[in-house]
Amino acid sequence: MLNRRRLLVAGAGIAAMPLAACATTGTSARRSLTVATFNIWHDMGDWPTRRPMVIRDLAALDADIIGLQEVLQDEGLPNQAEDIAQALGGYDVHFVSIDPPGQARRYGNAVLSRLPVLARDEMKLRPLDDSRTAAHVRVDLDGSPVDIFNTHLHWRQEGGAIRAQQIADLLNFIDSRSDDASSLVLGDMNAVIAWPEFQPLLARYDDAWRLRNPTAREPTTLVPGLHQSAVRIDHVLVEKDCFTVHDARLFATEADAAGVYPSDHFGVMARLAVR
Repeated sequence: MLNRRRLLVAGAGIAAMPLAACATTGTSARRSLTVATFNIWHDMGDWPTRRPMVIRDLAALDADIIGLQEVLQDEGLPNQAEDIAQALGGYDVHFVSIDPPGQARRYGNAVLSRLPVLARDEMKLRPLDDSRTAAHVRVDLDGSPVDIFNTHLHWRQEGGAIRAQQIADLLNFIDSRSDDASSLVLGDMNAVIAWPEFQPLLARYDDAWRLRNPTAREPTTLVPGLHQSAVRIDHVLVEKDCFTVHDARLFATEADAAGVYPSDHFGVMARLAVR
C-alpha cells in the first residue's frame, strides 16, 4: 500500500494536500465505529453533581472511542478520565499532561478506548506554558489499524497564531507515523472551522458533523449562559476519503431540574465506518 505521509511547511503551518487517498484492503463490510469528543470542564461548576450526568450521557452513546479534554486529577480528586472509564466499564485510558507523572495535580487530555490498543503516544504542543497536549492511540478495528488523535488548543479568540503553531505541531505529530493507517482528530479546538488557522487541518480532514448535516444551521457547543459566544469549537475530524459518516450530532445538551448541565460544553459524537 502507498505510504500517505505528507509534506508540511511547518514554519507557515500549511499542510500539503494528501498525496494519495486512503488505501483499501478489500470490500468486506466493517462494523461501525462510534467516537465522541467531550470537554468535561475539569472540576468546575459542582463536579459531584455533574459527574453522574457526564457518565450517564457517555454511557448512552455506547462509544468505542471517547476523547476527553480538561481532565484533572488532584489531592482528593481521582483522575477524572480513569474515574469515568471505571464507571462506564471496559475502557482503556490514555491520559496525557504537561505535568510530571509524580505530581499530585495534573491537567490534560485523555482517550478512552474499548477497542484493542496497539500503540500509544503523546506530544506537548508549543508554547509549553499553554498546557496543551495531543494524545494518540492506535486501535485495532476488525484487523485494521485506526489512529486516534485527541487535543485541546489555545483558548483565546485572538490567539489564532498560537493555534496555528499548535496545529502545525499536531500535523507533524500525525506525520510521524510510518504507515498509512486511517486517522481521526478529536478535540476542543477553541476555533470554528472557518477560521484561517483551521485550514491546514481541513486540507486533510473533513468535519464529520457538517458532512452528516450539510444544510443544517450551525449549532453551538458552548452552553448558553456559561459562555458569551455561541459557536461550534468542538470537532470530530475524519481523514478525507477514509470514512463514511452515518451519524453526527451533539450530546450532553440537557440540564437537570436545577439548571445544571453536564459540562460547559456540549459533546460531539459521530458514527463512522472505515471505507
